[in-house]
Amino acid sequence: MKQEKKIYFISDVHLGLPDYERSLVREKKLVAWLSEIKKSTKELYLMGDIFDFWIDYKRVAPRGYTRFLAKIAEFTDSGIPVHFFTGNHDIWAYDYLPQEIGVTIHRKPVEKEILGKRFYLAHGDGLGNFDKGFKILKSIFTNKVLQWFFARLHPNLALAIGNGWSRKNRYIEEQKNLEFLGEDKEWLVIFSKSLLKTKDLDYLVFGHRHIPVKLEIKKNTYFINLGDWINNFTYGVFDGENFEVKSVDN
Repeated sequence: MKQEKKIYFISDVHLGLPDYERSLVREKKLVAWLSEIKKSTKELYLMGDIFDFWIDYKRVAPRGYTRFLAKIAEFTDSGIPVHFFTGNHDIWAYDYLPQEIGVTIHRKPVEKEILGKRFYLAHGDGLGNFDKGFKILKSIFTNKVLQWFFARLHPNLALAIGNGWSRKNRYIEEQKNLEFLGEDKEWLVIFSKSLLKTKDLDYLVFGHRHIPVKLEIKKNTYFINLGDWINNFTYGVFDGENFEVKSVDN
């Protein structure tokens, strides 16, 4: 049934990329959009790589993103649930975001019912038997020993290393084909179809690929990729009946 209050989804904002000035322009655009949708929002899902690099220490958090963080705190303070999925660029988000701005952090895919429909939600990195290179990287980045040693670095050095790696990684990604490759070649679509062999789902929602897509992969079952906020400025919205991928510029 169509609802007055809607569920919103965004992914791959990569705040901080490529530099402070240009990131700030995108951040202000994001905050303006959040202000527009707040009254109609039932829940907000931030589906990974919201930051191009993020790490919070026990007593230190990265500088910047003040407008965005304040706006999300405004959502949660008013009782709107906000879900933060860690992506491959903000994998080191710990307790700062839950404590300070009230989000719920998800580090693994989530299956849940939303307004009567079954959803599978994930950033999309490292799923299934694909993306093997990242699986290796993720096993390193989630290693407790490595995290302990990295946390011993002075934040100025740690953030310089992290931001440098993230920008290099983003540059490499941009050299790849960011066009939709087709159902038989897109590994997240292939992964989604494999899930449907054992699960009854209505929507499978991902980020990671930076391509806005809505694709019916089984009767009344849809694969969704949310696109990004670097080139496309797209988001997903679900009203209880339909899931649409829209652009803030259109």
